Amino acid sequence: MNRLATRFASVLVLALTAAAPVFGQEADPGTLTLERIFASGDFQTDRFGPAKWLEGEGAYTTVEPSETFEGGSDIVRYDAASGAREILIPASRLVPEGAQDALEIEDYAWSPAGGRILVFTNSARVWRDNTRGDYWILDRESENLRKLGGDAPQSTLMFAKFSPDGSRVGYVRYDENDIYVEDLTSGEITRLTTDGSRAIINGTFDWVYEEELNLQDGWRWSPDGERIAYWQLDASGVGEFLLLNSTDSLYSFTVPIQYPKAGTTNSAARVGVVGSRGGETVWMDVPGDPRNNYIARMEWAASPDELVIQHLNRLQNTLQIMLADASTGAVRTIHSESDPDAWVDMRVELFQWIDNGQRFLWISESDGWRHAYVISRDGEEVRPITPGDYDVIDVVGFDTDEEWLYFRASPDDPKTQYLYRARIDGMGEAERLTPDEAGTHAYDISSSGDWAIHTFSSFGVPPVIDLVALPGHESVRTLVENAEVRAAVEALDRWPVEFFRIPGAEAGLMLDGWVMKPPGFDESREYPVLFYVYGEPWGQTVVDSWDGATYLWHLYLTQQGYLVASVDPRGTPAPRGSDWRKVIYQRIGTLTAADLAAAAEAFVEERPWVDATEVGIWGWSGGGSQTLNALFRYPDVFDLGMAVAPVPDVGLYDTIYQERYMGLPQESPEAYAESSPITYADRLEGDLLVVHGTGDDNVHFQGTERLINALVAANKPFTMMAYPNRTHGIFEGKNTTLHLYGLLTRYLEEHLPAEAPEPVAISR
Repeated sequence: MNRLATRFASVLVLALTAAAPVFGQEADPGTLTLERIFASGDFQTDRFGPAKWLEGEGAYTTVEPSETFEGGSDIVRYDAASGAREILIPASRLVPEGAQDALEIEDYAWSPAGGRILVFTNSARVWRDNTRGDYWILDRESENLRKLGGDAPQSTLMFAKFSPDGSRVGYVRYDENDIYVEDLTSGEITRLTTDGSRAIINGTFDWVYEEELNLQDGWRWSPDGERIAYWQLDASGVGEFLLLNSTDSLYSFTVPIQYPKAGTTNSAARVGVVGSRGGETVWMDVPGDPRNNYIARMEWAASPDELVIQHLNRLQNTLQIMLADASTGAVRTIHSESDPDAWVDMRVELFQWIDNGQRFLWISESDGWRHAYVISRDGEEVRPITPGDYDVIDVVGFDTDEEWLYFRASPDDPKTQYLYRARIDGMGEAERLTPDEAGTHAYDISSSGDWAIHTFSSFGVPPVIDLVALPGHESVRTLVENAEVRAAVEALDRWPVEFFRIPGAEAGLMLDGWVMKPPGFDESREYPVLFYVYGEPWGQTVVDSWDGATYLWHLYLTQQGYLVASVDPRGTPAPRGSDWRKVIYQRIGTLTAADLAAAAEAFVEERPWVDATEVGIWGWSGGGSQTLNALFRYPDVFDLGMAVAPVPDVGLYDTIYQERYMGLPQESPEAYAESSPITYADRLEGDLLVVHGTGDDNVHFQGTERLINALVAANKPFTMMAYPNRTHGIFEGKNTTLHLYGLLTRYLEEHLPAEAPEPVAISR
């Protein structure tokens, strides 16, 4: 359920990219259709990169279509100050022997001295992302291009990285779950681990570690290149969930996924160190049952002799920072944090060594706000860098002189994101660098801290990417303008978005929200309203940023006569303090639904132009769950719900996510039952549409099947749509996204009808 905001957006980008135009005649530029949103490409935004800052050069490299080699891409260097452009790797040098086409550059990495480049291509999906593929190495002096991996099958190398001296590359083989090192001069390949299998996973992770701890790359070169540290997971004993594929062959077959459901057996995780030229692994002597604790982070501790490990207990309410001796495996705890009433936040963390390894930068919520600290290597000194009643949203960099820490925050408005910097020595107050332009600002900062690639968007305004000079934030040049898309959006018939605050379920509590109104909005009329919800700890919906096809579909609905609104209940990751985020512990369904219902009631009561008899709600993943919670628990408030890929029974979801926010089901069965919408399925009174992909490896179709049984047992009418073999994003297959949104639109029009307004072109 996590990472919904970014993942959902990427799914829609995939759908837009893959679809072909369907128009045989010119469309009205002010009017949206489903085909125009999901199939035409009219609103596909351009991307930038992948871009890499060059250490100490005041320059970056990026990938651009070649002007001389059809279908290929060049890797180009730009001087940040002057804009001087130089083609470093022309597409013609990326043509394998015997081939006609250049490699498609999905990602790349420079060797430390810049004499070689590593190109990632021909990728394939593992869990969330395309993390396996082919790696090619190009020697810039000899112009020799060769594929790494020896006899490895196609698209099976993962997480290839140069050694610190650039002479070797290490990688994981997906087909074996083992770690290899390849010498770039001799071509010799050394296998460092030999016990890899489906159950023993070296250098990468199982489903739940990737999904909920954001871990994919599970190995690290030591600073001197002589050793490699890596995670090993033992997934034996983890329950296998069987996905049923009934469409891709004459007979159905199962697809087994090792997936630990809440309260069941986890993989055992440990960290080892092996010589980069071979030898025995030294295992770190981390205390506790490895199946009931997590090694959430691991890096070399600014030394070839020690590792730093973040050790998290199963309830995720105690986090220990440990230093481990790479030669003996001995560990010692240097810092510990706990929250006995909730969980220790692992969503945003920083582990950067400074002062020649004598101190490190750290993110903590220990004082009730998410802040940056400096901690000494022995743990004795803990000094705040960003004190105050505000949250650090994320850290985006620090300068090579170790003078400034750069981070994003928004002390006064949780729907926006701005760049700040604070002195690492803790002197003075944090300084805002972003100009006063409301919206969401993202940054890729150079190592010197003098330059940043800056991406800006706001609600209903597609992104613009430019190069800015810091600390003054002067725009030097535009990198991606998206002028055609911005013009297409500006031409649409729309009414300005309205941001607001509205009462929640407790006295004095105010929630953030927005509402989109029909073009030509008339206060003397009454309009049906559809609320858009996520409502869980892994996503906000009330953010002042471009939301791609989701925004466009909501705008399309306003052109059909609907109000579309969204409210962030407590528990969402808004920068409003840890109490705001953690108050939903063991109440992830109850408190959330109460806030949504209170907000919907206030919204209707305060706005006479809302039809109180036509109030709908919809959401995806966690938003689908909260749609069910709202509809079942508050049938007097919500008349319609559309739940996509929901979790009707939270006991069916995975260990790390569900136990973090709910505790163990064996210890809190009442909380699990109370937070599960299926418990209240017999209260359904309104219209319900449930949509799910039967091949969902994340939120299993099993939950929707159980919900169907509960609704049938209660003799409750509802509508169901299953998309065969589609995953959590329901985007695979021709026209799937278009079909899905057509389904949602028709259901809404049939069960919560609206009167389309006369088009009036009024933009935000």
